Amino acid sequence: MILRPFALAAVLSFLAAKTKAEPTDSSSSTNTTDSPTPSPTPNDPDPNDKGKAFKHFTAFSSSQTCASDSHALPFNNQIRGVNLGGWMVLEPWITPSLFYQFLGGGVGETGMDHYSFCEVLGPEEGNKQLRRHWESWVTEDIVKELAGSGAVNSLRVPVGDFMFEPYGPYVGCTDGALDYLDTLLDWAHSYGLSVLLDVHTQKDSQNGFDNSGQSMGFQWTSGLSTYPRDLTTFQHWPIRSANWMGEFDPHQINYTSINHDNIKHSLKVIKGIVDRYHDHPSLLGVEPVNEPWELTPLKLLKKFYWDAYLIVKSKAPYWKFIIHDSFRFNVETWGGFMKGCPDRALDTHIYQAWMDPSSRITFYNNACAQKKQIALMEREFGPVIVGEWSLATDNCAMWLNGFNDNLPGFPRSPCKYQACSAPYMGDDQPGTPVDIGKPIQGPYGTGMSGPSFGMCPTDRDWMTERYNRGEGGMSWVSAPPEAPRGRDGTDEVMTLLAHKKISAFSGIGHGFYFWNFRTDLYNPQWSYMLALERGWIPKGDLNDERILNSCHKEDAGEFVCEANRDAPEDTVRSGMTYALGEEEKSAKYIDKLHDDDLYDEADTIFSEFWNAHRGEGATCDFGGAAMLAEENKTHTEDYYTDDYYNVTEVNEFPMWKIIVLGVVGMLVGGFAGFTLAMKLNPRFNRAVRSSTMLRPVTSSKVFRQSFGNLIEPGFHPLDYE
Repeated sequence: MILRPFALAAVLSFLAAKTKAEPTDSSSSTNTTDSPTPSPTPNDPDPNDKGKAFKHFTAFSSSQTCASDSHALPFNNQIRGVNLGGWMVLEPWITPSLFYQFLGGGVGETGMDHYSFCEVLGPEEGNKQLRRHWESWVTEDIVKELAGSGAVNSLRVPVGDFMFEPYGPYVGCTDGALDYLDTLLDWAHSYGLSVLLDVHTQKDSQNGFDNSGQSMGFQWTSGLSTYPRDLTTFQHWPIRSANWMGEFDPHQINYTSINHDNIKHSLKVIKGIVDRYHDHPSLLGVEPVNEPWELTPLKLLKKFYWDAYLIVKSKAPYWKFIIHDSFRFNVETWGGFMKGCPDRALDTHIYQAWMDPSSRITFYNNACAQKKQIALMEREFGPVIVGEWSLATDNCAMWLNGFNDNLPGFPRSPCKYQACSAPYMGDDQPGTPVDIGKPIQGPYGTGMSGPSFGMCPTDRDWMTERYNRGEGGMSWVSAPPEAPRGRDGTDEVMTLLAHKKISAFSGIGHGFYFWNFRTDLYNPQWSYMLALERGWIPKGDLNDERILNSCHKEDAGEFVCEANRDAPEDTVRSGMTYALGEEEKSAKYIDKLHDDDLYDEADTIFSEFWNAHRGEGATCDFGGAAMLAEENKTHTEDYYTDDYYNVTEVNEFPMWKIIVLGVVGMLVGGFAGFTLAMKLNPRFNRAVRSSTMLRPVTSSKVFRQSFGNLIEPGFHPLDYE
């Protein structure tokens, strides 16, 4: 998954743009150049490139493009899926129960990722714990529940390259992983779910994150810590690196060599996946590498994608081939790449957890703003899938940025703590339950995150807004991490945010996979199953007006599905035939249409079909015959009713009103009590009337008329005259 340090990425990308030198793809492993970042792949192949024929197309390696696409399986249905993260590739923040055993560990005794987990425990103990984990983290009941939710039609399963080509400490430690994966694929097929296999790890790490299998760029710094004594420390984020494709120089911010052996290893893994699963009915396709970082040499990455694509299509001609954008989601990078090649799609990961703290309105606007970017990429590249997203608007989840570590400056706001969960795999797991008598334990990274006295950081609550105080959505600035009783607006905010994200990701692109299907700790912002339970994400086909129209305020216009004027007429006719056939309408008349008449009629057919069925998962694709365009259109403010989520009025009084009311209340109450005592208690009445200090009051005519009727027998008032 995940770890999206956008602030750090922005700095590195800026430096890279100024200084990056990309190594040439030669046989030398130490070759460097000072050439700029390569321009996008040209669309026209070399005249001498005759191409290589595949089942449904011809591939031209000189331009990394394709032709003669018969489009056997058009990408006409959207993906509505979830990730099964933390299962085959360990991430401490997802399953902390596996990593509590390393709290208090020293150098060489601490597992912080999948690689060091196996390295520290060894093959026998590591495999024993992993098998218990595999059996309990993903079960048939969970797969059945996801399928039964009514919206999920696909699973994205992160797998390790080491599962197919073991190396290093993974040898022996991960034995049996493929057997569990085989079983999962059978479950998915039996419940009608497709599966995308996502190669989440690469040898020597493709991004330096723990989700790559190994946190690359790591140094123990205990020797520099003289006080307090025996303090075990390390650093990772300031020196993060990624050496999958070669040796990275953190000072020059570039690669000084190419590691051809690692690239060959990765391609061998793809071949192993295809050989093993090419005829399995549940397989949707493969994603050859997850999240290669933004400093990955672009020319090498595209070459890897191209070679992997040809391997896949040689034996699995109907698979989808999903490529990650390398945190460079822009048309300058991917526009025209693999043009004309069937069944490929671009994966982008969109998170808000690393954004600066802000109002709910900011997060709403950001979610809906993704529509334009996705639509633009769909037009310039092709199908786009949001392969990872969540509902988190904070960085509080424990170990989200690494075991006992954190990004500098994170989390940006105080976090809510909850009791650490019981181990999901059973009480036999070493290190569990968390010791409730100890504060945060080492080893300590450059940031702070971990269990303390049995409590774990999880998230922050959203407060209900108080518009009668004119806060304008700014209560988050001073809000405590846990909302006071009666002021918790988390359910409302998360529900509306989920609606807007689903509208943006599935209404415009080719679908999404939520990260993640579950979490060990109680993190519903990261758990699809808990979000369903809380009602944030609705069950069913998501064909709800509140979802489809949830971004109306944020949209500058409205998107329409129209014919792609660059597509050949035969392609457009095929798309029209498909749409009319689904509606059980005759398509005979379209053979007589040509030029503008054909494309204008296609506009009508595609638009009507997409608007009628997009809530059910239809995409504006039609085998490459259609595309989304933005049409300026405005709506009246009272046309929609989604604002019932946004604001709750809380009647409060300023402090001066409270004081005045209190004083008035005491005076009124005191007078009422005095009056009752004078009328009902003769002794009190006599004492008051006999008091010398109160004589100016008791001698008045009004007082005698009010209280003179209650006199003890034999009592003679003083003669004041």
